[in-house]
Amino acid sequence: MALLLKEIVIILGLSAVMIFLFHRFKLPAILGLLITGILAGPYGLGFISDLKEVDLLEEIGIIFLLFIIGIEFSLKSLVSIRKTVLIGGSIQVLGSALAFFLVMIWIGFTVPQAAFTGLVFSLSSTAIVLKVLQEKGSIHTPHGKIAVGILIFQDLAVVPMILFTELLTSETPNLWVSGGWLILKIILVIFVVLYGGRNLIPKILEAVANTKSKELFILTTMVICFSVAWATHALGLSLALGAFFAGLIISESDYKHQVVGNVLPFREIFMSFFFVSVGMLLDINFFKSHLVVIILLTVVVIVLKFSIASLAVRILKYPIRSSLLVGLSLFQVGEFAFIVSATGIENNLLTPDNYQYFLSIALLTMGMTPFVIGFSEPITRALLKWRLPGDRQKRLPVLAHPEHSPGESSGLNNHLVIVGFGINGTNVANVAQMADIPYVAIELDPFIVRTEKKNGFSITYGDATEDSVLQGINIEQARVVVIAISDIEATKNIIFNIRQLTKTAFIVVRTRYVHDIENILDLGANEVIPEEFETSIEIFTRVLHQYLVPQNKVEDMTNQIRSGNYKMLRSVSQYYKNQYALSNIPDIELSTIQVHAEMQSLIGKSIGEAKIRQNYGITIVAVKRGDTFIAEVDKDLVIRSDDVLYVLGVHKAVSSFYEKVKNS
Repeated sequence: MALLLKEIVIILGLSAVMIFLFHRFKLPAILGLLITGILAGPYGLGFISDLKEVDLLEEIGIIFLLFIIGIEFSLKSLVSIRKTVLIGGSIQVLGSALAFFLVMIWIGFTVPQAAFTGLVFSLSSTAIVLKVLQEKGSIHTPHGKIAVGILIFQDLAVVPMILFTELLTSETPNLWVSGGWLILKIILVIFVVLYGGRNLIPKILEAVANTKSKELFILTTMVICFSVAWATHALGLSLALGAFFAGLIISESDYKHQVVGNVLPFREIFMSFFFVSVGMLLDINFFKSHLVVIILLTVVVIVLKFSIASLAVRILKYPIRSSLLVGLSLFQVGEFAFIVSATGIENNLLTPDNYQYFLSIALLTMGMTPFVIGFSEPITRALLKWRLPGDRQKRLPVLAHPEHSPGESSGLNNHLVIVGFGINGTNVANVAQMADIPYVAIELDPFIVRTEKKNGFSITYGDATEDSVLQGINIEQARVVVIAISDIEATKNIIFNIRQLTKTAFIVVRTRYVHDIENILDLGANEVIPEEFETSIEIFTRVLHQYLVPQNKVEDMTNQIRSGNYKMLRSVSQYYKNQYALSNIPDIELSTIQVHAEMQSLIGKSIGEAKIRQNYGITIVAVKRGDTFIAEVDKDLVIRSDDVLYVLGVHKAVSSFYEKVKNS
């Protein structure tokens, strides 16, 4: 126990120092953890020589990672991308395995060794890719969802790969029987997941939540996660896959967000152990002495994996841009490859030297992943410029996507274009239909296009970053364009391309974050609506109404906030603080009432003639007229339209006064 504690202190201490340094130089934290492992491991400074205890912590980290992925993904999301998971994943895994098999045969490996190597290199890093996509905010973009779907298939394929590895070195026919039993076990687990997600687990979590005990809720969450992981492991499946299924079960309950909040700190700690432990396995001396060969092999791996992953997405009829982005996300060797490689070592399919080659390539590609994904947009733009010459570029999107038929939209004029058909896009389309506004929507997901076409929506398939797609829906004649997608980089590309084709279309953009507004406006958008502050505006306007702040002043505040790119919400103007602040005197409030044209019982009368004090029990203590404050108020002061009256009185009296005079 003392030894394990010592190793934990060393790992966490070195990790903290390395992450701090990497953060200062704006480098990915994952890279810092890998280097920590290289330095602390038996081939580095030798701080840790026994990796068994660290391996345990690493496996717990993977369990937590897959658990949270399952929660955030949900059964409905998994079903919605079943085509991507099954077809795209199959093409990527089998295509990569075949390509590397042929390369290994050419190098001189035996057939079993080449087949095994193909399987190992077909796997990508779920842990790193998802972490980087989450940090970049791209997990819910089209290419992010596709990448997740393929990664899920890879994780599901790990167990069959292990079984196939054993088949490569065994002549026992019982293994085929074992394979059949394995398939039945997987079907059983899926059935249990579906039943538990819809019936059992939500009821358990509801009962636990009703106790209002945070400790019990966390404990129950951990029991669900580890018990499902243990049960699947007992059936011959992987612990990580069981954790993913446990997350899927909880994703169907109303308590999934609280579960994520409870588990997230554990995941971050244990995932650190995973990346550190991977770094510890590298033999630095071997790496240095075989550096040239390792770099050449790494280039081959990157090119093959990138090409095959991109091809798999293209076969699914997604746009070239999405295909390239997915390829740039899945080019690395993944953590589950280490699990499969352990089986290969046991069956003499991987020699110690070959294992070090594999490990070196895996670490290099893992270390490159945050940088490549971070610069995936400019890399993609550069690749798109080189892909095909002139006219063939323009024709390719139309020829490649049967769902995209620009002829259907070629007659549109003065119409509305909706980019993205999620919740916001669908709502805009519904309103357009009710208002009889001609519109056309562009969507990247073929399933959504087919479904919504049947529902009567005017929707077409295509990538709005493509000029030919925009031209196909007559963007030059469009009156308004609404861009309602989650991918900020794609949004910027779309705005840029639209402005190359038309200067007159009014472009409205939905974005998640305020810090994107100025950049989007600079590119040519006319209006940007950030989700994170629009909800706040809706809340505070209703609050101000309850405190009788004049409607025109509420609208004025709202307009100023929006016109100032929402900066006022982060630092409210002192002008408004002074002008509308309410007194804290018990039962007495200082309020403001804007005099408007409908208040005929007040306009043109003096305060004495209106008998405000006698009739309503309130006192006018000041008047704002234009930019002038009248602090000395007497009974002869005549009330004019647009005056702001500062009235003092109990809340009930102020409310009564406002209600009686507002339409008098």
